[in-house]
Amino acid sequence: MSTRITVDPITRIEGHLRIDVEVDEGRVTKAWSSGQMWRGIEKILVGRDPREAWLFTQRFCGVCTTVHAITSVRAVENALDLEIPVNAQLVRNIIQTAHAIQDHIVHFYHLSAVDWVDVVSALDADPKKAAQLAESLSDWPLNGPHEMKAVQDRLKTFVQSGQLGPFASGYWGHPAMKLSPEVNLLAVAHYLQALEVQNYANKIVAALGGKSPHIQNVAVGGISNSINMNSQSVLNMERLMLIKGWIEKLEHFIKSVYMTDVPAIGAFYLDWAGYGSGVMNYLSVPDCPQDSKGTVFDLPGGYIENGDLSTFKPITTHGDAFFRDGVAESNKHAWYEGDAALHPYDGTTEPQYTDFQDEGKYSWVKAPTFYGKRAQVGPLANVLVMVASGHEGAKQYLDGAMDTIKAVSGNPDIPLTALHSTIGRHAARAIRCGVMIDTLKQQWQNLIDNIGTGDTDTFNPPVFPKGEIRGFGFHEAPRGALSHWVVIEDEKIKNYQAVVPSTWNAGPRDANDQIGPYESSLMDNPVADPEKPLEVLRTVHSFDPCIACAIHMVDTEQEEIVKVKAL
Repeated sequence: MSTRITVDPITRIEGHLRIDVEVDEGRVTKAWSSGQMWRGIEKILVGRDPREAWLFTQRFCGVCTTVHAITSVRAVENALDLEIPVNAQLVRNIIQTAHAIQDHIVHFYHLSAVDWVDVVSALDADPKKAAQLAESLSDWPLNGPHEMKAVQDRLKTFVQSGQLGPFASGYWGHPAMKLSPEVNLLAVAHYLQALEVQNYANKIVAALGGKSPHIQNVAVGGISNSINMNSQSVLNMERLMLIKGWIEKLEHFIKSVYMTDVPAIGAFYLDWAGYGSGVMNYLSVPDCPQDSKGTVFDLPGGYIENGDLSTFKPITTHGDAFFRDGVAESNKHAWYEGDAALHPYDGTTEPQYTDFQDEGKYSWVKAPTFYGKRAQVGPLANVLVMVASGHEGAKQYLDGAMDTIKAVSGNPDIPLTALHSTIGRHAARAIRCGVMIDTLKQQWQNLIDNIGTGDTDTFNPPVFPKGEIRGFGFHEAPRGALSHWVVIEDEKIKNYQAVVPSTWNAGPRDANDQIGPYESSLMDNPVADPEKPLEVLRTVHSFDPCIACAIHMVDTEQEEIVKVKAL
């Protein structure tokens, strides 16, 4: 007899997500992914000046902010066939890579690690043994016995006060938890240290973008930063050297802690390399453009079908027709009018709420497809695409992660296909973070070198023609392939659609009733205790959901909740 489990809301994510599963004999046999709020910003943008769209789209979310600003201006620039000064490209690249690093660190340590780490168990650890283990894995200076003892004492204070603070409401003692008390203590120590380290990435974003979240420096045509090495009031060498120092602090933590912790913890959960594969069509877009036209990228993009790297097909430019022509979204099972799969240029966002219908409409998230097939996006897709394209950094870090997993687990025969899994998505995110920190360093150096040639240009003014033009912009955001699509008529926005990473992954069944990545990845997942569905959370969290981006707010009683004046 099957049991229906509803987890609503899924916590430790951005936005409101409901997951329903049917469990039979301890295994998931059916799943529904439901975004529980409506995003109406597309409708707000209609009739507005395309140059201000980025200010609104940044407000899709309080986490994925820079990504929507940059992707929005790229969409309008693509419609105008506008070249962007190289300095502007490089400053944007620095901002977006720093943002990605902050996002990846926070996701593992603060949003998902407690699915695998039994925090309360750390109270039983021997701090000296925990330190010995940590010091055998890396040279991180905060791995010593004194630090481990101090963390354990702080944790005891939480418990004795009866308030676990950020560690409250966890499934402590769950039978699916496998780590020793010492490994748990080590993970808690790094959880606390990561809170400070991630802020260095935020400082980089704020130093260049004016603030974080919601940067203020991008514009259609480039950036608003002026460059003058002899002025204290604009982007100068002093500020750039300050950013370099923050990059170095981030690199030490990423390579000595994050990229060590993930494969080491994953080695204790090798059974989870057999769960959560789901959709294995992988889509990723190129990023970090190095030229003014968006034809040369530091990071590759492309498409892989059915997990077979030999099927890799590259996406090469900001106007790539292969990507442009392949994207469509269906509303058949989403709370919007219409059923057919529509290209984003023709997409509609007209709400049609019906309540939750298992076989009908059940989500505010649309269902994207790529040439009629569901696709998974995110760090796993990005890493596999980079490896398939021959990216040396990704290959090096993947080999290093696999070596650590094999050494810690004592199993020398772990195949690459283990990445197609719940635990594989975490490994891929750590690998991608290593690539991101190397890329951040390179973009900083490229900016220094370009300024050194005497080039200080940061902006090309846009000129809008009469009549209709169309454009799309993309960005490989922390959660995967993000694209914005704009139709402009007589200098005003006629239609605007955003197809975001969590739309690709969290979308409901599509026009052909194909299930999406979240739903597919949950199939056959174990559930030891229906009252404590930790295993469901593990797989869903491995995608790093951001439902605020994927969908904003509706009241079925039609009561006024809040009034916002758009100037």
